[in-house]
Amino acid sequence: MIKKDLSVDFLGVHFENPFCLSSSPVGNCYEMCKNAYDAGWGGIVYKTLSPTHFKIDEVSPRFDELTKEDTPFVAFKNMEQLSEHPLDQDLADMRRLKEEYPNKVLIASIMGETPEDWTNLAKLVTEAGADMIELNFSCPQMTSHTMGSDVGTNPELCKSNCEAVKRGTSLPVLAKMTPNITTMVPVVKACLEGGADGFSSINTVKSITDVDLKKKVGLPNIDGKSSVSGLSGKAVKPIALRFLQQLRSASGLEQLPISGIGGIETWEDAAEFILLGATTLQVTTAIMQYGYRIIDDLTNGLMHYMEEQHVDHLQDLVGLANKNIVPTNQLDRNYKVYPKIDWDKCIGCGRCFVSCQDGAHQALTWDDDKRLPVFDKSKCVGCQLCALVCPVGAIKLGVVEMKPGREGNPDEIDVGSQRLHRYHPVQVNQEN
Repeated sequence: MIKKDLSVDFLGVHFENPFCLSSSPVGNCYEMCKNAYDAGWGGIVYKTLSPTHFKIDEVSPRFDELTKEDTPFVAFKNMEQLSEHPLDQDLADMRRLKEEYPNKVLIASIMGETPEDWTNLAKLVTEAGADMIELNFSCPQMTSHTMGSDVGTNPELCKSNCEAVKRGTSLPVLAKMTPNITTMVPVVKACLEGGADGFSSINTVKSITDVDLKKKVGLPNIDGKSSVSGLSGKAVKPIALRFLQQLRSASGLEQLPISGIGGIETWEDAAEFILLGATTLQVTTAIMQYGYRIIDDLTNGLMHYMEEQHVDHLQDLVGLANKNIVPTNQLDRNYKVYPKIDWDKCIGCGRCFVSCQDGAHQALTWDDDKRLPVFDKSKCVGCQLCALVCPVGAIKLGVVEMKPGREGNPDEIDVGSQRLHRYHPVQVNQEN
């Protein structure tokens, strides 16, 4: 079995591996968190604690899933709010967890309505033994507009809340950001001014997943009504990665400490977040599908990736891809990459033909006699839609040519692997 150093140091706290439960239903009590620690998770962000005067009263049912054809859990809608347990019980559970697992990381998530709430909660979780505190500025299903994602779009309010928390603790403070905003940069800078040390990004995306066509109500159906609430899972990963890049490329934020969240289901997802600047990673939706045991796939897969990349310490991978994401006006537009069809693999299904005819530039026609596509290079723009829709991987990147009048050496142009040829090394759980 390959062994690599998955440990990371984040805001002065040592994690045995970067994988944490995010603040959500998966870390809702002592028993759940204990099971996660025993399974091998490096840290837990305990489900968000709120003031004693704020009463949590949940709806039922409160989940929905977005599907595509036969694929379940493309995304997941969650209407659940904060911890429903008495505050004293949650604090006692946190104390017990820290006593029994002193080398595991325990992060307290808190949410207040007033500055006094934030300061008091910070004092309480510090006394309970938390290693750091996450400020939930971003839950999209709160019933109060003074809490949750409405707060996360207001820089001044976030700044004052950070200041209030800092009055109650000396622990590192993470501000959890909402994606329901055009840019996080002003809010992040305001939080830094207020004393925040790092950031968690992203929380869930406001959504309506499905509408019951017979009853004409969104799902989940709660006595004939539904509401906008948070979307998580694989479908939000591109949004999460975009915000990561936006933050790490903003002037003055290039080394911003970030805990990455949003659609992490596989070791590949984890590696993408790390390469774009996340040091630790938080997971919910994948655990809700597969349980805590997925930690073995996440850690083993990441170690195999490190082996093939000749990297001994995971921390050395953080942020390596940020420099390669540039504004669109800086992309090289001097060349064109043509598709290459492997006729031994082609099954003659016609999907490439249909997509090129109806969705691209009509460079593929159809030979009825041979039941195969016919490629017209003169019409091809090199978009590679045909390669993406091919169900058997018979179409790959082919010849690279310079556009008329453009200079350059096609042999020196790096087009690398596209989505179709995604990096897949050895199976993660086998002996090597």
